[in-house]
Amino acid sequence: MSQQFDVIVIGGGPGGYIAAIRAAQLGFKVACIDEWKNAKGGAAPGGTCTNVGCIPSKALLQSSEHYEQAAHHFADHGITVDGLKMDVAKMIARKDAVVKQNNDGILYLFKKNKVSFFHGRGSFVKADGGLYEIAVAGDKPETLQGKHVVLATGSNARQLPGAEFDEKQILSNEGALAVTETPAKLGVIGSGVIGLEMGSVWRRLGAEVTVLEAMPTFLAAVDEQVAKEAQKIFVKQGIKLQLGVKIGEIKKAKKGVTVNYTDAKGEAQKLEVDKLIVSIGRVPNTNGLNAEAVGLKLDERGAIVVDDDCKTNLPNVWAVGDVVRGPMLAHKAEEEGVAVAERIAGQHGHVDFNLVPWVIYTSPEIAWVGKTEQALKAEGRAYKAGSFPFLANGRARALGDTTGFVKFLADAATDEILGVHIIGPFASELIAEACVAMAFKASAEDIARICHAHPSLSESTKEAALAVDKRTLNF
Repeated sequence: MSQQFDVIVIGGGPGGYIAAIRAAQLGFKVACIDEWKNAKGGAAPGGTCTNVGCIPSKALLQSSEHYEQAAHHFADHGITVDGLKMDVAKMIARKDAVVKQNNDGILYLFKKNKVSFFHGRGSFVKADGGLYEIAVAGDKPETLQGKHVVLATGSNARQLPGAEFDEKQILSNEGALAVTETPAKLGVIGSGVIGLEMGSVWRRLGAEVTVLEAMPTFLAAVDEQVAKEAQKIFVKQGIKLQLGVKIGEIKKAKKGVTVNYTDAKGEAQKLEVDKLIVSIGRVPNTNGLNAEAVGLKLDERGAIVVDDDCKTNLPNVWAVGDVVRGPMLAHKAEEEGVAVAERIAGQHGHVDFNLVPWVIYTSPEIAWVGKTEQALKAEGRAYKAGSFPFLANGRARALGDTTGFVKFLADAATDEILGVHIIGPFASELIAEACVAMAFKASAEDIARICHAHPSLSESTKEAALAVDKRTLNF
């Protein structure tokens, strides 16, 4: 006989496992189904983020940053390092250990919150009498029944036609995180978050990195002033950026990959690399969900169609995260997961898409929330701008990293903060203050009047807020 649940969550990534835990906290009997496996075939919940995305990429970025500091910057601190070596295999092993800690942590949270976990692929069988029958295909096949179903099946890397992933020479994010030795030459197609982060890892470890981008502008979604600064810095670091290219034939050989492309001038070019990372976006994952069995509506991209509350076209079926509209970000999925669980409980779950922060974990880090300056110009909205360079910040000088700046955009009439953009050290942490301030409709003046610790990088946030009114104190 099928086990019955109040809520069945398909997918154990950030949106799914958080939805399951919050639903359990609200008193529901909850099941979560996830098929990720570790190297030994065991359960590895956490989705793309934990297994081949956010977490492992940050582990490799940290390791490679340590190596770069030791190789090029420790001497500035009076530290001499002789015989510096990089053990890539050990770096990858550490990354794998960090991933496993996160997998195990999620399994512990399921147990703590009394969420029943099923290891396998979940799919619809039928809808019957107000319940949905869900099959779990895995080592221990199961059939479950649930009143509510939350779909959190995530996304997959988009393949480039003619350059399908083999994860040995042509790599998605998954293969890029498992390279066992530093390639002499690395090509990256796409200058998005994944491409830049992975390019940064292997550039620091000695690879010659070339990034090919189809768009004529670099980081088009980022504030233009920040994007220009980032481009200048990445080129100075040694990453070769080719913008406005058109990719042609890609050929694999025994020892490398050749990319034929047309550059921005219309001239034919050829790039020969040892490995090629293809990072041209991601597509919603509804493979094997058997959506047609229950009439679940998908759009032309294969995404699950939902309304503003994450409701699908089916009663009591919800969807969150990468598999629906909106930014493909782990923290956006988490917020939707919590909101859906609360809506199922009759509460008023809420997600403000205008306050979702974005981060690129390169060096320097890039983080932003709210409107860009070009977006405000396009809207015709009157605004004021203020910025402050880390070069004038005492803590940044002590860190030895004075790259970049903090930039505030505020309404010209009301002074309400409309956007904050940061490029520089620990931007991923500093952006949180902006998110909180904007959630409470704060003005730039509010931030400018709040006491910030000295010496701290956060003083640059205060000074940028002061700069909106043209009254910085330290620049």
